[in-house]
Amino acid sequence: MGTFERFLSVWVALAILAGIVLGQFLPGAFAALSAMEYASVNFPVAILIWAMVWPMMIGVDFSTLKDVGRKPKGLIITLVVNWLIKPFTMAALGVLFFRYVFAGLIPAADADGYIAGLILLGAAPCTAMVFVWSQLTRGDPNYTLVQVSLNDAVMVFAFAPIVALLLGVTDISVPWQTLILSVGLYVVIPLVAGVLTRALLLRRGGASALEAFLSHVKPFSVLGLLATVVLLFGFQGSVILDDPLVILLIAVPILIQSYGIFALAYGAAWAWKVPHKIAAPCAMIGTSNFFELAVAVAISLFGLNSGAALATVVGVLVEVPVMLSLVAFANRTRTAFPED
Repeated sequence: MGTFERFLSVWVALAILAGIVLGQFLPGAFAALSAMEYASVNFPVAILIWAMVWPMMIGVDFSTLKDVGRKPKGLIITLVVNWLIKPFTMAALGVLFFRYVFAGLIPAADADGYIAGLILLGAAPCTAMVFVWSQLTRGDPNYTLVQVSLNDAVMVFAFAPIVALLLGVTDISVPWQTLILSVGLYVVIPLVAGVLTRALLLRRGGASALEAFLSHVKPFSVLGLLATVVLLFGFQGSVILDDPLVILLIAVPILIQSYGIFALAYGAAWAWKVPHKIAAPCAMIGTSNFFELAVAVAISLFGLNSGAALATVVGVLVEVPVMLSLVAFANRTRTAFPED
């Protein structure tokens, strides 16, 4: 890794600070950017995520996708962790902290809203950013694509029933526009662009041209990550400054859930001797969240200013620093896993 990549955590910390400061000094500009959305999907953020995901998609070789099914361990781990464990542990942590541990610090009515927001986060594994974390851990792009696609397919059928079960309601309305638009923007479009770019590079200069191009665009992928952080924290800077204690309280169960789910999936991959290039993205998918979907459902069910919506927003704010720390840990423990 170059100097820039090695100090990525420092740059993210500065980007967080810059986003909060700029959000306070340029509220009109950030309000205008925030308004550029459809079905709760913000287009400036989507474009930046697209820029991050595109280099990863260039590495996808469709001729090898047929072999993914011969190595099902990573797929089994991500499905079990994401759909049979993660939603229920997140709900349990929410109840534990907001009905018992933090009961004297917040009103009971607010506690129910925070629990609902955590449940929505727990039932929505990552769709887009996992490609970035996979790239930073040198994950297998083909296998990562299949893992994400399989989770997206399950999400279509399982998200609403799981949320309905854990919230105790039956009239969950899944925002299909948000779900379909997000998958299209974050997976389909960059995948098509990546396939076309790969074919063009291989036709013009072969494998050497492909590798050279990827080495040149990688820094722009990281810059896209930093710009995304600036925007997200610029949008939500007022939330952090207005009530920092509540933000910290909500962050506690999210942090425990994130590191716990990663440890579970990563540990299972290690015990099952899954190669690191599959194990790292496999653990990252469940740790990261599909926050656009969670935020959209929270707003539609409970309202824009609800505790549930706030909890999903805190999930957005916590995610990048947490995932960077896990990327660093995964890279340091690479030698504990088989190469193939």
